[in-house]
Amino acid sequence: MKQITLLQPQKIVFGTGCIQTLVEDYKKMGLRRLFVLTAPPIRPLIEGTLDELKAAGVAIEVFQDIVAEPTVNDFKKILEVARQFKADSVAGIGGGSVLDVTKLVAAFINSDQQVEDCFGTGFITKKGLWFACLPTTAGTGSEVSPNAILLDERDHLKKGIVSPFLIADVAYVDPKLTWTVPAKVTADTGMDALTHCIEAYTNKFAHPSVDIYALQGIRLIAANLERAVTLARDNKPADLSDNPSYVEAREALAFGSLYGGLCLGPVNTAAVHALSYPLGGEFHIPHGLSNAILLPSVMKFNAPANIKRHAEVAIALGCEPGKNDEETAQRGVDFIYRLADAVGIPDKLTALGIPQTAVDGMAKAAMQVQRLLKNNPREVTEQDARAIYNSLY
Repeated sequence: MKQITLLQPQKIVFGTGCIQTLVEDYKKMGLRRLFVLTAPPIRPLIEGTLDELKAAGVAIEVFQDIVAEPTVNDFKKILEVARQFKADSVAGIGGGSVLDVTKLVAAFINSDQQVEDCFGTGFITKKGLWFACLPTTAGTGSEVSPNAILLDERDHLKKGIVSPFLIADVAYVDPKLTWTVPAKVTADTGMDALTHCIEAYTNKFAHPSVDIYALQGIRLIAANLERAVTLARDNKPADLSDNPSYVEAREALAFGSLYGGLCLGPVNTAAVHALSYPLGGEFHIPHGLSNAILLPSVMKFNAPANIKRHAEVAIALGCEPGKNDEETAQRGVDFIYRLADAVGIPDKLTALGIPQTAVDGMAKAAMQVQRLLKNNPREVTEQDARAIYNSLY
């Protein structure tokens, strides 16, 4: 069996209401200056937690102005705020962008390295501050991954930094923090998490130790995403906290997203993510939505390269087996098309405001993301990338 390295936080806490464990853990560590990154809609959900820490003598600085797709310059401004505060610890409570910036602030606050010199794998030279991640969406899995993404303004392309020093000391996965997430964000981030699991399982570097996470993540998300989106769309958040079906769906999605995140370090993603980066970099399409619209087309492209794995994905999605693996795999692709439509994902790039004249440029940009394309089960040429994009018009 081929060698694999599994990198995970020292501690993962999962459960509705587990944000309280952060307070209990933090008070035991002797840290005194906590830099908190979050977003305005999250702030009311965490005020009680912050008040408890302040009552224990912890100085807290809250930064909540992170944009959806942070750039290198955005990050540098936030890093300077953290440095001026003289933080000795960092906590990110938010979606993927918040958590990615959290990881980078912790890594670079006392470092002489420049973030733009660390794009790629393994360039960060040392461990930074203690930090914790608390996801408020069920999507990116960033709370348990060694990856962080920033938009590099120099070439309008989202780029990844991968390092064992970007793995959180603790991940607190509290599904309650996702209860108020709007239906559209639930759909986008849920499809992102599903993409992580599918790309990990069909990856050229797939491994039995990661397959367990990937398949269970696929099962949980496929069975619960539409329910969560529908209930969030049709009800006020205040009316859902006592709805057992909604709470159950949110817990399942949080677990599915966690499983997807655990796949990212060992085997990572592939062509869906590589092709989605130009959509975010040039047109500022949210990451999850970019992945969601590309996922079925890339699955269809990839299936011939490892048809058995794609058939097994279809079974995990809940599809009935066909007369052969080819038919079963196609049922999986069809399921993704139906699920995407049910949760409101458009099936055309024009719906995102991306003209077909942009295809050549996006294909060229996607070819730069060899860090992910090398993982794809089927080689993707620039011509292939153009064909995949063009299929979405």
